[in-house]
Amino acid sequence: MTAVNAAPVPIVERDASSPARRRPRAVRGSRPGWIVYATLGAVLLASVFPFYWSLLIGSGDSSTIRDANRSWIPGGNFFANAAAVIGDPAVNFWPALLNSIISSGLIAASVVFFSTLAGWAFAKLRFRGGPWLLVFVVGTMAVPMQLGVVPLYILFSELGWTGQLGAIIIPALTSAFGVFWMTQYLRQAVPDELIEAARVDGASSFRTFLTVGAPAARPAAAMLGLFTFVSAWNNFFWPFIVLDRQNPTLPVALSLLQSNYFVDYSIVLAGVLLSTIPLLLLFVFAGKQLVSGIMQGAVKG
Repeated sequence: MTAVNAAPVPIVERDASSPARRRPRAVRGSRPGWIVYATLGAVLLASVFPFYWSLLIGSGDSSTIRDANRSWIPGGNFFANAAAVIGDPAVNFWPALLNSIISSGLIAASVVFFSTLAGWAFAKLRFRGGPWLLVFVVGTMAVPMQLGVVPLYILFSELGWTGQLGAIIIPALTSAFGVFWMTQYLRQAVPDELIEAARVDGASSFRTFLTVGAPAARPAAAMLGLFTFVSAWNNFFWPFIVLDRQNPTLPVALSLLQSNYFVDYSIVLAGVLLSTIPLLLLFVFAGKQLVSGIMQGAVKG
């Protein structure tokens, strides 16, 4: 038999201008246009304007809010008005500020801890009735808080807790929204293969949560804690009912500035700005975690 020599295959060099080597062109419309920037600018101005208005009135005097020809440049009385708020004996500014920091911090830490644990159980543990229990937890979000005010007040009154911080901390230790938020996040953020690998290594369920679930949940937990802190800080309805004037939170204390016959809105809005400063500082220091939580929650994988 004669061997048949295969003819050599010619190597064809691809031209640099061929379609395979061309750089992909940007898709038309991938960059936001001027309409997007104009809309975002309008939203930004609408969000900043209440703060600027508070600064404008809070840095003036008692006649500034009624002056039709007022200047749109802040005045120089803000520090004097702030000193009047802090020095008002009816407000108890520093104890109220401390009460708001303690209650909001404890509520945020508790909600993050319990919501992360419950979210891990609903997302990664298989137990009988789990989906229906999650539906029940989410369904409690449809019940308004106002429906439970009277039973709660009767309960804490019988316990002798009215006027104490525990009356506003204990009912807010858990959050149905927090459980739902952490469940949805952990369901997508943690692969089941990592959990199986941890179990093969002999880790218990709680050990697996600490080594696998907790680090993965950090961005979403930071975002949940930030919004819970802000919500607890701004809460007025329930603390106004269950607390007294000797032991108020900051929103309840600032409401006493409007209890007189004549209301000086320059002092009232100066107090509002003082109560906003801690939240602004919190957003400045926790902004990186907030953006990270939003981006990781929006982009899967």
